[in-house]
Amino acid sequence: MTRIFVRLMLVVTVAVAIGAAPPAGRQRTAARPIALVGGTLVDGFGGPPVRNSVIVVEGERIAAVGQVGTLAVPAGAEVISTDGMTVLPGLWDMHVHLMINGHSDYAHWDRTYPSRFEQEIMPASALQLLRAGVTSARDLGGPLEASLNVRNAIRRGAIPGPTMYVSGPFIQHEPYPGTELFRWGVAGADDARAKVRRLAKAGVDAIKLIDQDQMTDAEIGAVVAEAHANGLPVVAHSHRPDEIRLGLKHGVDNFEHTGLATAPEYPADVMASIRERTAKMALGPFFWTPTVQGLFNYDYMRDNPEMLDDPSWTVGLPPDIVADIRQSIQHPDRMPYFQLTPARKPTLKRKIAQLREAGVTLLIGTDSGIPMQFHSQTTWNELDIWVREMGIPPMEAIRAATYWPAVMMRKDREVGTITPGKYADIIAVRGDVLRYINLLQRVDIVVKHGARVK
Repeated sequence: MTRIFVRLMLVVTVAVAIGAAPPAGRQRTAARPIALVGGTLVDGFGGPPVRNSVIVVEGERIAAVGQVGTLAVPAGAEVISTDGMTVLPGLWDMHVHLMINGHSDYAHWDRTYPSRFEQEIMPASALQLLRAGVTSARDLGGPLEASLNVRNAIRRGAIPGPTMYVSGPFIQHEPYPGTELFRWGVAGADDARAKVRRLAKAGVDAIKLIDQDQMTDAEIGAVVAEAHANGLPVVAHSHRPDEIRLGLKHGVDNFEHTGLATAPEYPADVMASIRERTAKMALGPFFWTPTVQGLFNYDYMRDNPEMLDDPSWTVGLPPDIVADIRQSIQHPDRMPYFQLTPARKPTLKRKIAQLREAGVTLLIGTDSGIPMQFHSQTTWNELDIWVREMGIPPMEAIRAATYWPAVMMRKDREVGTITPGKYADIIAVRGDVLRYINLLQRVDIVVKHGARVK
């Protein structure tokens, strides 16, 4: 009876969270055209913003884009005023973990909550991302069946959330004890190929490779080759120089993170290999998701815990899980996860600069779900750190969260820019985001596939 009550409360919480939006199962298609009128449009292509914009949405897709006075609003359309707002494509977060929600003790979480991942925890994470303006996201590491089921439930409109792209379990040499549900070890090249084939047959969207410096050369080559043979990109960790060297050697498509190492910059030979790869224009852009906000914001969150009190991260989560998370983050200064942060943080700016100088295409991703990093907060924080601390121009940062992720996932014909014919994934924020990027912490309007969900 207690579990039934908790499930009922979860349904009520989700219903309240989405407010006046129609039930999730009916969010696929709007009943009549929508016109977003008056805002400054940042369309994702990087050109000058369009003032007094008009965006007409019919069904799930964008029908027309223009300006007040030149593009007429269709008769009978629902008009949504975006006066005083910046209008831009729905954001992508290219590195999330729906199965975790900021708890500081991974061993406790992995032991306690697997039975509640699919029905409670992962849907709550997805809802929080969507309400934060994230209309597409890539989940890099989770139980295979739960990841696919949640992804598919969102796609058919059964639960609210971003359009999800999932990797399922990590692929590595040997899973950490107690993590076998979402980490798969490989024993030789044949086993590596078999594991990747199993994931591909199940229907994942990418292969996640970690700790490749602990694998044999043959195992890494087999993972990448089998993934590519099945049309899947390979996303790999880049914490240590040898992970990068081996990933580059075997043709990894996208590196994640900016490194656990405390060395002040990437080694010269690594940078030479990166430049060699970016120069191969026929292979397309070389992508990297640096995920810096968790490290960069740690000491601020430790000393100014107001962000930890923000109720946005509790939306959709049952009360007992919220209480457990709160208890686990009572002492941020004691968390083992962040003890090396004081040595790592000073290296981040230089490493980001090295990657940009080498021609790497950076992507916004956050590692949301790691200790104290909540799905409702991390995406805007990553954008803010890029602009405010790393010196990346706001337009470049926005494209790293809209246009380039769609290109990387080969979905740029469908999403990533506000263009006629593409899905109507659109957000609007009061104020000038190109001047004040942190306005994205309060997204006012979210339209996903043509239906307003916030």
